[in-house]
Amino acid sequence: MTIEWACLTNQRRITTEGDDITLGGGKKGYVLLFHGLTGSPTEVAYVAHHLHYRNGYSVWCPRLVNHGQPLVILARTGWQEFEAFARRCFKRAVAEARAAGLPLYVGGLSFGAILSLLLAAEYPLEIRGTICLAPTLFYDGWSVPWTHRLIPAVSYTPLKYFAYFREDPPYGLKDEVLRERVAEHYAKASIRANQDSGAMGYAHFPVRLFCEIRHLFAKCIRRLELVVCPVLLVQAVQDDITGPENSQFIYRNIKSQHKEIVLLHNSYHLVTVDLEREKVAGEIARFCSAYG
Repeated sequence: MTIEWACLTNQRRITTEGDDITLGGGKKGYVLLFHGLTGSPTEVAYVAHHLHYRNGYSVWCPRLVNHGQPLVILARTGWQEFEAFARRCFKRAVAEARAAGLPLYVGGLSFGAILSLLLAAEYPLEIRGTICLAPTLFYDGWSVPWTHRLIPAVSYTPLKYFAYFREDPPYGLKDEVLRERVAEHYAKASIRANQDSGAMGYAHFPVRLFCEIRHLFAKCIRRLELVVCPVLLVQAVQDDITGPENSQFIYRNIKSQHKEIVLLHNSYHLVTVDLEREKVAGEIARFCSAYG
């Protein structure tokens, strides 16, 4: 990741079209699935459709709060807003699952996995299982630059309001064809554009946002011992953003009687769209069926 500097004061909130993925009518269970930070529901679309059309699950993948808004709006999102958003989504999912008489599973990719664990810790009786795909507590992947270690210090300075990481290859993807498509999309992205981030998410990551989500990571770590439902952890051995120690740390600290780690050997961070996406979807379906 390279750092770009900008003072974005003239971006305003825009009207975005709802692009949640909502696949109802499933008979086997209800899956609430969060995408990753600065991403979009497209990141989990393959898994959602696999679970619905091949395995009979209802799936809802909401777009995270302020995603799709101009970069400065996203950058101003506080960690409390993410937590409140996750709770609202969860309460809707609980109501819809109950109305249909379905067991409820909650999961997510990367930051979305952390939101899922926080919900599992807070609502242990409501969730049948939690699905953590490339969970992110520590940015220890092989492509993370040394400058990332400076974020704790930067969080106490005004610099965080003007610094943005620009995404660089491999973009969490081992799939070279898909990686090239993302590169073409990001090459056209301007840090000053007042427009929707599109299906592929943002080409820039606000440092201010990193500073905020650190609070949720810390809270999640403190509350892992409250997680008692079955947990599936899926992580790539070569994850370029968050290495396998993330899943191993979670595995060691949760109190679930049923917990497992699935390691992938031909993927990077975005396991839901990379070369082993079908295996990932199959593992989720197997896990949900085991605890349905």
